[in-house]
Amino acid sequence: MAVLTQKQDGVCISIRVQPRSSRSGVAGLYGESVRICLKSAPVDDAANLECSTLLSRLFGVPRSSVSLVSGRSSRSKVMRIEGLSVAAAEAVLAPYLASTIPHMP
Repeated sequence: MAVLTQKQDGVCISIRVQPRSSRSGVAGLYGESVRICLKSAPVDDAANLECSTLLSRLFGVPRSSVSLVSGRSSRSKVMRIEGLSVAAAEAVLAPYLASTIPHMP
């Protein structure tokens, strides 16, 4: 799967999380996924909630616009952000990523 995929009125982002990090944030690319470090432990959905909150702040959308599509109990996840285009997502992620972001129309 590409890092960014347009789905109806939103964007799906392929993510690889690293729980129990010293700080939370975007840490670059991990293969064809965006690597996100999270302070939370993967217990009782704490890491998923922190990931959703981090993405909502990063993209400037309400937390209710961010949903988990797949990977609830996995480090590899797909998150959907409503009301966002691939171009807008690329613009936000560009400063955090060293290389170009592969995406599919």
